[in-house]
Amino acid sequence: MIEILSNIDFKPFILSFKLAFITTIILFIISLPLSWYLSQTKSKLKPILEAITALPLVLPPSVLGFYILFSLSQNSFLGKFFEDYFDIQLVFNFSGLVIASCVYSLPFMVQPLQSGFESLNKNMIEASFISGKSKFQTILKIAIPNIKPSLLTALIVTFAHTVGEFGVVLMVGGSIPDQTKVASVAIYEFVEIMDYESAHIYSAIMLIISFIVLLSVYIFNQKQKKSFL
Repeated sequence: MIEILSNIDFKPFILSFKLAFITTIILFIISLPLSWYLSQTKSKLKPILEAITALPLVLPPSVLGFYILFSLSQNSFLGKFFEDYFDIQLVFNFSGLVIASCVYSLPFMVQPLQSGFESLNKNMIEASFISGKSKFQTILKIAIPNIKPSLLTALIVTFAHTVGEFGVVLMVGGSIPDQTKVASVAIYEFVEIMDYESAHIYSAIMLIISFIVLLSVYIFNQKQKKSFL
């Protein structure tokens, strides 16, 4: 066992976790106000915004990856802007991976948070506004503490989904060691060269991690439900 572990290159896993951690933080900051708005608004634009947010769930990774690749390339406004002003090439770069992961994992953060906000007692929210609290204070001090299961689900599922993503990150980042070669891409390369032993080891590690993450979510949510009974 020790010999097997000593032969494993953990850099792709570290890169995967780094990508997932940064993506989760960014998406939480972006999704919190967006989820709140979607849960409270009665605008006719709500179905359109919800459809746009959920698109990554139904679009093939190759389609989404192509459009992200095109949007971040040197020929696009965004890609040219970052290269000219920040000297950052978004394609085949870790920064581009972060942007791509944020787009692809957006619904995994937004939808649990939105469901949590929608389940809140409306009287509690109205009472907060009547007492003089702002929307920000209401979200921070009233809403978030009362949607802990939804919040944890959003954070952990987003993190786990980003760790396991393959198609989009391969198209946008390629496979550059120490920069864009995440664990899922490393497994793909092992299969390509028929190194099934390494593919088995890497896949087993990913399987165990994914199972532990999901088990943690279900255990926590079960405890939360029991505490309310």
